[in-house]
Amino acid sequence: MKKKPKKALEQDDPLCCCEYVDRHGGRSHMAACCCDCEDLDDACDRWMKREPQKPDSLSRVSAVVSDRVRVPWISGAKQVELSLIPPLILLPVLLHIAALHYLLGIVVLTALPVIVLWYYYFTHRKKGRTLFFLSLALFSLFYMYYLFLTEVVPQGDISYLQVGVVTIGVALTITALIHTKRGPGYVRPHPSDTHSTVTYHTPPPDIDSTYHNGSRHQVVLTNHRSPPEQEAESGADPGGSLQKDTVKKNWCPVCRVVKPLRAGHCRICGVCVLRLDHHCVWINSCVGQANHRSFLLTLLLFLSTSVYGINLVLRSVCPTQSILTALFYCPDVYSQYSSALCFTCAWYSSIVTGGLLHLLVLQLINVSYNVTEREARIALREKTGRSLYWGFVIDTGVYSRGFRGNWTEFLTMSAALETPTIKPADLV
Repeated sequence: MKKKPKKALEQDDPLCCCEYVDRHGGRSHMAACCCDCEDLDDACDRWMKREPQKPDSLSRVSAVVSDRVRVPWISGAKQVELSLIPPLILLPVLLHIAALHYLLGIVVLTALPVIVLWYYYFTHRKKGRTLFFLSLALFSLFYMYYLFLTEVVPQGDISYLQVGVVTIGVALTITALIHTKRGPGYVRPHPSDTHSTVTYHTPPPDIDSTYHNGSRHQVVLTNHRSPPEQEAESGADPGGSLQKDTVKKNWCPVCRVVKPLRAGHCRICGVCVLRLDHHCVWINSCVGQANHRSFLLTLLLFLSTSVYGINLVLRSVCPTQSILTALFYCPDVYSQYSSALCFTCAWYSSIVTGGLLHLLVLQLINVSYNVTEREARIALREKTGRSLYWGFVIDTGVYSRGFRGNWTEFLTMSAALETPTIKPADLV
């Protein structure tokens, strides 16, 4: 029987809360999530017949599942990123298992960082975007705060002032994170290089969403030839071979723009970023000129709140021990499940705090030497920088103005260097 084509979305026909436009442009409903699963049926059929799978079977099944996992919304069902879900399930389950016995705690708290690091290197190698780490970071923060209110505060050892300090710390951390997520500062094409724009209503998956202006985005059609090629055709003299080499070196063939000094192209976000430092998986965004300061502020607020919260928890479950001693030796903490859960969460928070403290120290050192993470990696690869203190410090010596001058430049660098009239989402 010939399958009827899906009903196309009409512009004047609004979607109900459970309807959505699928990846093929057809109109669908959440109740039909198990219908028309040809890709899944084909994969299962091949598995049952013990036939080899097609090379793209797994990716096609994953695309179908990702497209159909949605939640009802006013203007149509919204798609749920699958990478958001595992931290919401695994973290509470693993922490509650670790609280059953100290041996289980050792196994879980050792395996959890290993799993996270493995997934990081797996996604980093594929250069793909994922919300797993952002979901893990946010859920860890809120879940630790929830357990603090429900398990630690009822024991009566925490004052209202201390609860207020922790609450303010969490709120300030989220506020700084929201400011950081506004965007790192993107390299926009010059208006003279743009000859036409095309507007689409669905953002492409391989471009950072903060690069777009809302749900609608523009495709900016720039010149198809690079500036050196245009100059060669026009016979114009750019001012010498040195300037030609500089333009060639700073030309981005993907975004088709000339990158300013210290800008770089992020292969994960798919855009060029002003003063690119690195792509941070924990915020699912690049750290660049516009959000570098708020990124450091987010780290400082999170670490301060985390250290203070760990201190309160350990003083509550191990009142007779000092803080450092209680973290490694807390007698009878596993005699009650509630105290064991608080102790386990204190250890989990300590592991997270240690990792982010290492990141913060590296960031402070790089700012003191006026070097970005990207520049440090390039200097190591090309052997153009000095490695100090067993590789902990990379000094390129290119932009350094001394300790005070470097911090002054960092704290006063402008974040408003983008052209406000052009809001492209992809560069062709």
